[in-house]
Order: sequence, then structure tokens, then C-alpha cells
Amino acid sequence: MEELSHFVNGARVKGTSGRFTDVMNPATGEVQAKVPLATVEEINDIIAKAAEAQVAWGATNPQRRARVMMKFGQLINEHMDELAELVSREHGKTLPDARGDVQRGLEVVEVCMGAPSLLKGEFTDDGGPGIDLYSMRQPLGVVAGITPFNFPAMIPLWKMAPAISAGNAMILKPSERCPSTALRLAELITEAGLPEGVLQVVNGDKEAVDALLDNDTIQAVGFVGSTPIAQYIYGRAAANGKRAQCFGGAKNHMIIMPDADMDKAADALVGASYGAAGERCMAISVAVPVGKETADTLIEKLIPRIEKLKVGPYTAGDDVDYGPVITKQSQERIKALITSGVDQGATLVRDGRDFSLQGYESGFFVGPTLFDNVTPDMDIYKEEIFGPVLSQVRTDNYEEALKLTMDNPYGNGTAIYTADGDTARDFAHRVNVGMVGINFPIPVPLSYHTFGGWKKSAFGDLNQYGPDAFRFYTKTKTVTARWFSGIKEGGEFNFKAMD
Repeated sequence: MEELSHFVNGARVKGTSGRFTDVMNPATGEVQAKVPLATVEEINDIIAKAAEAQVAWGATNPQRRARVMMKFGQLINEHMDELAELVSREHGKTLPDARGDVQRGLEVVEVCMGAPSLLKGEFTDDGGPGIDLYSMRQPLGVVAGITPFNFPAMIPLWKMAPAISAGNAMILKPSERCPSTALRLAELITEAGLPEGVLQVVNGDKEAVDALLDNDTIQAVGFVGSTPIAQYIYGRAAANGKRAQCFGGAKNHMIIMPDADMDKAADALVGASYGAAGERCMAISVAVPVGKETADTLIEKLIPRIEKLKVGPYTAGDDVDYGPVITKQSQERIKALITSGVDQGATLVRDGRDFSLQGYESGFFVGPTLFDNVTPDMDIYKEEIFGPVLSQVRTDNYEEALKLTMDNPYGNGTAIYTADGDTARDFAHRVNVGMVGINFPIPVPLSYHTFGGWKKSAFGDLNQYGPDAFRFYTKTKTVTARWFSGIKEGGEFNFKAMD
């Protein structure tokens, strides 16, 4: 069985803790590798190595750092299929979805090729008599990224590319369920010219996370995962004087107005709800049709589309719509929530609990599930299911639908489908959610904007990637300068000229 490693000072290094966890094949339910779990001592030693490497890297001019990103982007493109295979093998998502995972991370790397322009400070000429003011952005030092299983390439790239481009060293702790992609990305960025030690990849569990949060050398922490863990990491990081941006769970609603194109809305819902087995923080998990006729029509259009979905392992080819969920525990939790929906009175239109695939009976599959007549007091509405389950909540009018979205404790993404510009504009202005789609189901902004939710979906002041990332990974120093000048007369300074 393959034994994975850490990535320290430019090379893969075996763990010394003697503790391991299994890396599963979600399609078969079999163990395919084991990954070491680092101790506090290992973490502290790796951080010390990173701190040594950061000094020279932080002093490297931004244009030279950007050239490393240029080469790194080229290598990601060249190894796209290999990286997608690594993602699919450990996560279970289809190869097209895995390529999208890598591509969206690559787009952030491409923005970081322009890091010099994003690191520019400000200048005020003659702020006072002979006084100039200017600011500069400087790296924080050593920072940490703690990333989830559901995007093994994208989110590590969202963290590492801006942090490193800004002159920091990064300790990246990927999910122990999907560690191989991050290790391979570390090799590629080293091949691109990144000095040894600037990026360290360490595998671990809560012990490793707490070691990163408690080490005084770590200046900032970026996290993506569930809301309870996001809140925990944010609180512990802040208590230790660190910057933190922690992104948590979601319960994303899509409002469907009576004037919407119902075929386009149904197509959007199927892709946004069931793609990647629903294991996306931007997945639409709640459909909110306005009016009985809209709700009835939407259900009628969703049923045949859902019945055509193909579920299977990524090895079955590009025609598979989605694969297994990540673990047996996730599968059991999703099925239990579906059962709770039935017990609490929701209408189960399509049931995915008994889905089974010949030859993959031990895989962690859940069939596409659709509920109607869901109410906000039900567990399937209140909890982030993180699986292929779509709940329809019926509303009588636009204001009721908007209030439902705004009252939800999560605020990651939302969408509205309508043909009316006034309604769309009102929705975009009033809804208290961080990312909004208008006739667009998964409104993940392009990489030169920024990604982040509101309410219990995010903790911290600054978002991921784009200009916010460079603000997060740098500190601003402002200089007030005055230069005295005199007129030499007979070899002496005329000090009156200085008054």
C-alpha cells in the first residue's frame, strides 16, 4: 500500500510520528493509501525551516516572484490531466469536474502573475511643506493554509498563490482525505523556481491544526471547511494574535420567479444541486419557487432531468454526472437526513438512499434525492447536507421568498431566476448574502474579483483571492518623509534656505 509523505524544503519527506490515517477510494470503499499525521514537534520544525526560507524570498522583488507564478501556471497546464486524475482518485468526483477544480485554481495563479501591480502602495506628493507620504505593502512572514477535501486543487491554489506571490512562506495543511494533489502541486511550484522551504506541505489532524494556530511564527491563517471548525479556528487564531480568514458552511437558495424561463431554471438547478455529489459550498440546496403554479411546473421539469443523471466512478468516463461522496460516514449522515425529512413531513419526490451500483456496492454513493413541501423547521432545511439532495420550499410571493433567504443563518451564495430587471436588481441590492447570481446558479466570481460569504459562512474581514488576498497576506507600512536642502555658499550650507 502506498505511504504518502509531507513536503519539506523542496522534497517529499516521510513522517516520523508513527501515526497514519487511511486515504480511501470513495467509489470502492477500499483503502488505497495511508498518510502520516504530523506531531507538534514536526510542525514546529517545519515552520522554523519556512521562516528561514522566507527572509530571502520576501526580499525578492515582486516581478521575480511573479515569474515563478508564470512558470507554475505553465506547469499546471501541462500536468492538467495528471492533477485531475489525482483529484478524482481520492475525492471521487468525475474527471471533467476535477479538471474544473484545477482550472479554477489555475485562474488565481494567473492573477498572481500580476502581483507587482497588486502590491503597489500609494504616494502623496507635498502632503505638507517639503513633505511626501508613501505606503508600501510588505509580507507578513510565515502564514498557514488549512484546506478541505472537496476541492483538493482549487482551494490550496487559492491560498498558496497569493500568499507566496506577496512574499510570504506558507505552511499548507491539506485535507488528510485528499492529500496527493497538494503534494504534487508543491513539486510543480518547486520545479517552477520557488526556493526550497517557501512552501511546506504538512499532513495532519486536529493536533497539526492546533500546532499551527499556537505557533508564534505563524502570522495568518486561511481556512475553508465547516462552520463549527471555521469558528473554532478563527477564535483560536485571533486569541493568539493572528490574522484569520475562515470560510464555513452554506445553505444556498435559488428563487424562481413566475416569469423565469423554467427549462433554464430546471437545468441550472440540476447542475448546481447534484454536480460533485452536492459537495460544494456553492451548491444550490434549496429551490424557492414563487407561487403554486411555478412550484408545480418546476417539480415536473426536475423529475425527468434527475432520472437521467448518471452516477458512477470517475473511471466510467466523462458521461458520468457525479460520483460518490467522500466517506462512509458522510454517506450515512446524508441518508439519515433524508430519513428525517420523510419523518418530519416533507414530500420525498425522488429517493437516493437505496442507490447501488453493480461492482461498486461498497462505494459511498447516494442517488439524486428531491424533496417538495419542505419547511424551515425541518432538519433537511436547517442543516448543510453536503450531498446530492435538493429541497423545494414553496412561497406565495417574492417578499416571502426573499425573507426566507435573508433569515437563513448562512450567507455564502444565492441566485434568482427571473425575466424582470427590477426584481433582479432589488434582489441583488437587498439580499444579505456575499455572492449573488442573476440567472446564474453558482455565482463564484472570477479570480480577479474576490470570493467570500456573509453571516455564518465566513469569519474575518477579507475574502479569498483577488485584491483582498493581497491585503490579507501583507501589512501596510506608511512613511512620512521630509528632506532638508540648503544652498551652498562658499562651501557652507545656507541654513536660512531650510526655514
